[in-house]
Amino acid sequence: MRIALLGGTGDIGQGLALRWGFHTDHELLIGSRDPEKARNKAEEYETELDSRGVETNIKGFENAMAADRARVVVLSVPAYHLVDTIDAVADRLDEETTVVTPAVGMKRDDDGLHYNRPGAGSVAALAADALDDNVPLVGAFHNLPAGRLANLDADFEWDTLVFGDDDDAKGLVSDLAEEIAGLRAVDVGGLANAAEVEAVTPLLINIAMNNDGLHDLGVRFQ
Repeated sequence: MRIALLGGTGDIGQGLALRWGFHTDHELLIGSRDPEKARNKAEEYETELDSRGVETNIKGFENAMAADRARVVVLSVPAYHLVDTIDAVADRLDEETTVVTPAVGMKRDDDGLHYNRPGAGSVAALAADALDDNVPLVGAFHNLPAGRLANLDADFEWDTLVFGDDDDAKGLVSDLAEEIAGLRAVDVGGLANAAEVEAVTPLLINIAMNNDGLHDLGVRFQ
């Protein structure tokens, strides 16, 4: 399966690219507004995986070209770039494309990080409003510490909370998540539950900042 990671040169994009490259044989397309940056990062990821005896074919493209070629498109960009990124690739997305958003809106003050809930109700709702109605949207991968995810020497047992109104698309993304060793997909229902999931991320970061030994904190529900 072709998976495009738009903004795949950033932290969460890098972690997902390396883990899917290491644990699966999916074709990975790294997207960026700057195609040269995308190609350089794709080569960097290939080199890292090759050093571990894993042969991959990761390619870099401008975001729209990456989206055009993919079955699953992960919007691995900050919340403030989410709508602009969708607008730039909207004509490459259709009902056969599953779009995934891990974006979270946060703001910082002297007390730490806080969930910055947009007027639409959630960041995922902003994405849904920007997409055509026929393009399925799934939320996943919000609460993963990107540094540990990208460290292939690190093991973990984490859950990723998955939501969406299209059950088939949600099942597809859950299956992709669980192809990463140590990651379990937990269904939390429809898009209406997005804000509750997104709000977990600043909580985890605040815990990590205030407690020794919890720098790469994920969640597991038992």
